[in-house]
Amino acid sequence: MENVGALSLILAFCLSVYAVLGSLVGKWKKRPFLVLSAERAVYAVWALLTFAAGLLVYALQTDDFRLSYVAGHSSTTMPRIYKFTAWWGGQEGSLLLWTWILSCYAAFAVYSNRKKFRDMMPYVTATLMVVQAFFLSLISFPLSPFEVLAVGKEIISVPEGRGLNPLLQYWTMAIHPPTLYLGYVGFVVPFAFAMASLITRAPGDAWIHTTRRWTLVTWLFQSTGILLGAGWAYAVLGWGGYWGWDPVENASLLPWITATAFLHSVMMQEKKGMMKVWNMVLVSATFFLCILGTALTRSGIVQSVHAFAQSPISRYFTIFLALGIGLVVYFILNRLDYLKSESQLESVLSRESSFLFNNLILLASCFSILWGTLFPVISEAVTGEKISVDGPYFNRVNIPIGLFLIFLTGVGPLIAWRRSSFESLKKAFTWPTIIAVVTAGVLVVLGVRSIYATMSFALCAFVVCTILTEFWKGASAIAAKSGQNLIAAMVELTHRNTRRYGGYIVHIAIVIMFIGFTGSAFNLDATKEVAMNDTFKIGRYDLKIKDLASGTNAGHYKWWHAPVDVYVDGKLIDTRTPEQRQYTTGDTASVVAIRRGLREDLYLNFAGMTAGGEKAVIQAYVFPLVSWIWIGYWALLFGTLICLVPSKVKYQFPKTQVLGVVTGKESPVAQS
Repeated sequence: MENVGALSLILAFCLSVYAVLGSLVGKWKKRPFLVLSAERAVYAVWALLTFAAGLLVYALQTDDFRLSYVAGHSSTTMPRIYKFTAWWGGQEGSLLLWTWILSCYAAFAVYSNRKKFRDMMPYVTATLMVVQAFFLSLISFPLSPFEVLAVGKEIISVPEGRGLNPLLQYWTMAIHPPTLYLGYVGFVVPFAFAMASLITRAPGDAWIHTTRRWTLVTWLFQSTGILLGAGWAYAVLGWGGYWGWDPVENASLLPWITATAFLHSVMMQEKKGMMKVWNMVLVSATFFLCILGTALTRSGIVQSVHAFAQSPISRYFTIFLALGIGLVVYFILNRLDYLKSESQLESVLSRESSFLFNNLILLASCFSILWGTLFPVISEAVTGEKISVDGPYFNRVNIPIGLFLIFLTGVGPLIAWRRSSFESLKKAFTWPTIIAVVTAGVLVVLGVRSIYATMSFALCAFVVCTILTEFWKGASAIAAKSGQNLIAAMVELTHRNTRRYGGYIVHIAIVIMFIGFTGSAFNLDATKEVAMNDTFKIGRYDLKIKDLASGTNAGHYKWWHAPVDVYVDGKLIDTRTPEQRQYTTGDTASVVAIRRGLREDLYLNFAGMTAGGEKAVIQAYVFPLVSWIWIGYWALLFGTLICLVPSKVKYQFPKTQVLGVVTGKESPVAQS
């Protein structure tokens, strides 16, 4: 089986190289049969990788401990679901998952465009297959998932595997890596179309229209993957946080930021023919940040609970990134005439400028996070000493940036295209500003002394007011004309322009998340050594240790329980049971107990026993508003799905003369 699996990967590598050469030679020599054969090679690569992935999953399920990967990441005692997730629990398997997802995306992109964009598609195929060949070279040669255990020339099998890291044996880890990879890998397709458009100087913005939905779906996968990772960190790691500015966390956030900027600025190119260079830079940066994030996770150059051990592949990623970035920079500089804007920014007080400021702030955030993430690596290379950059740096830089972004989120819907007058701005922003000021005043009266928290809540109120105003104005007009009630009119309004109003719902979702993030300003924590029937207090809760118990789980691990009674004002409201586990592999893990609520979460972690074994060490936290983060995600999912629904009203694009070229521009009614 191991030979067949390894052969499948090598054949897939050879076919991906052929797809690159066949596409380019077929295009340059005007031989359509070569282009067609290259596209069929893409399908063959998908089939071979699907077969190889199936073999690895079968080996994991059947405990084939002849394979080094299976012996290192699975065991006979693991549940079948975690034997399946062991596919991506290690270095080699996760790279196989990355490569298989890319083959799925590539096959779908080629098939769905088999009768469209025939001038661009050879370059799209070539770009996709260059990336495919790179990752296949890693798992075909230095990091094969089908490597066997051997003593000399004899293949051996061990009686039991080491098993999956206990921290990864959690339900979100069954879906977090694949979801995140669907985001990481999916950004390759918009990049491929952008490069094809650049190389061919394709007229119009065909690549924008083709990849907008693709980018939005990929962005949703990336958002989901990030939130699932945050949920895993919160519920499993035991330290109580959901985001620690860990290098691998940052690596997942960086392409999300640039993709968010791209989704905003791409509207400027569609509507105004502006920011073409900017969009090429953003879509390219998103792709390369995905590759960088993958490299950081797997190279061992950064230390993280999420990262894999040191491996020999960092130089491969470095070469790939250097060559890729150099080639893209060359093409962008060589095609500046093709990327020339068709319109100019007319006023600072315009929606165009708000989009521009939004992008600049997002890029500032991206740069600050990238710099903080790579600074330890840079400092070690330059001085020989690794200087770590911790959470305070990221918070100090990104909290003001986040607040400004929230402000721009509220400004955008109310400011007009092209130019806004002072009177129109005064009329639009009077009530949102009043509500923001009143919110801040109420918080100060209630005793809130954190400046950032007060500003955040006030700006959240400002944004909600501006967006609800937009819904109310549009729905009121429809209701007055059609006789519908206000709710039905809002549904009709959203259906008429799903992209705009779905986007507003996404903005509301971000506001809800910011409410949850702001709650961290009021966190409480306490660590106590307590014996049975001891009581201690945190916030409004009195916690009493009810019992201390221990036992084993089928020889898989030993466990210790510390049930805790939770009292508020002398009344028992709940009993929570945090747990500590010691696995037979030597790994330890905590099973935290969380009492969730809209107001706050009570978070309990059993950190172990004291040296004498008489007392339990309990870490207790109170996290205000943290549940609003997870609620915000569901709103984000809902809003993004609405954006993907075709609008009921199809706007007409009248022809206008811009710079001597006849182009299609959206009507003022559609822009408003």
